[in-house]
Amino acid sequence: MLYVDGINAGYGRALVLHDVSLKLKEGEMAFIVGRNGAGKTTLLKTICGLMKPSRGSITYRGENTRGVAPEKLARRGVRFVAQDKKVFSNLTVRSNIELAAYAAGEDMPAAIKKVTSIYPDLQRFMDNKAGGLSGGQREILLIGRALVGNPRLFLIDEPTEGLAAIVIEDIFRILSRMKQDNVSALIVEQNLSVVSRLADRIFIMKEGKIIREISEKSEMAETSALESYL
Repeated sequence: MLYVDGINAGYGRALVLHDVSLKLKEGEMAFIVGRNGAGKTTLLKTICGLMKPSRGSITYRGENTRGVAPEKLARRGVRFVAQDKKVFSNLTVRSNIELAAYAAGEDMPAAIKKVTSIYPDLQRFMDNKAGGLSGGQREILLIGRALVGNPRLFLIDEPTEGLAAIVIEDIFRILSRMKQDNVSALIVEQNLSVVSRLADRIFIMKEGKIIREISEKSEMAETSALESYL
């Protein structure tokens, strides 16, 4: 599904990623864990095309995507959900979904059904401005919009950041359903309870490098050991 091989990337002369490599299998849900500044967001942005690596390669479904524009990758099924929880605030929830449906070539009723199937409460806010939603509802709307069309790979940055415990459980249920549907996803997440319950694989980042990969369930369950990397 996804093969990142020895990429370097950064901002101007400031190198953030140093020879980062990882593999994600079809239908696998993997998490990236690490402290602030470890390079987690930069890695997702580089994979989705928002940043161009200065070295290395990125292969998605057998194609080299280094330097491919993010909108082209989106049309090929790569979806990036940023951590800023920014929606089109002055548009209604319905219009937010409509824009996603238009970009993905999906009809509106199918798009709304897809979004509300993961969080039925959004149906009540369809004609409200998206800016009036809570942080958790905005995050759910962003994930729902990313589901529109024919997505093959999700890159999600800090989906539970700053959310109340009850909303984190809503996000967990949505991610759990995606996992049951064999959705391929690479997710940056600091909530180790969410990570340990959902991960097929964990990549630990430090100072722009992946320093450890965990795939044994017994190790994933040891959240106290993972805390040392946060």
